[in-house]
Amino acid sequence: MFRKPAKTPLQNTQPVERVTSVLGPGINWTGSLRGAGGIRIEGNFEGDIQIKGMLVVGETGKVTCQSLRANTIIVAGLVKGNVIAEKLEIRATGRVWGDVQVMAFATEEGAFLRGQVTMEEHIDLGLEAPVDITPSITAVKEITASVETVSPTAVTRKSKTSRRS
Repeated sequence: MFRKPAKTPLQNTQPVERVTSVLGPGINWTGSLRGAGGIRIEGNFEGDIQIKGMLVVGETGKVTCQSLRANTIIVAGLVKGNVIAEKLEIRATGRVWGDVQVMAFATEEGAFLRGQVTMEEHIDLGLEAPVDITPSITAVKEITASVETVSPTAVTRKSKTSRRS
């Protein structure tokens, strides 16, 4: 009567991709974007993009770069540069000038692509895994045990026998 429903194997275990940052209209950015998460570009961007997550180029967005790398890319604006992604979707208002290397590719009627499309079974995006900067308890104890204290007359080292377990 109060049992939990059994999980079916068709339930989605992947995290939902979503936009967490926005480069708004009227913003001009030159440089590089790297990291994990989702980003939407509605302004002008020139440089290098490597995102572990989703990238959306909105209708007012314009991206110019040598290479654009992300897990999922949705283009409703303009992209000039080569695209490497697991999934690329070009909307009806989207324009892409450059070669495309993808696992999955979709376009709407009216979309524009000038370049070669290569579809692969596996894509290596070359994105670095996020670094876990949370120290372990063992590492903190080892660091604490070897901390040096500075006094006005000398530098002394704490004894390892004085630490508590």
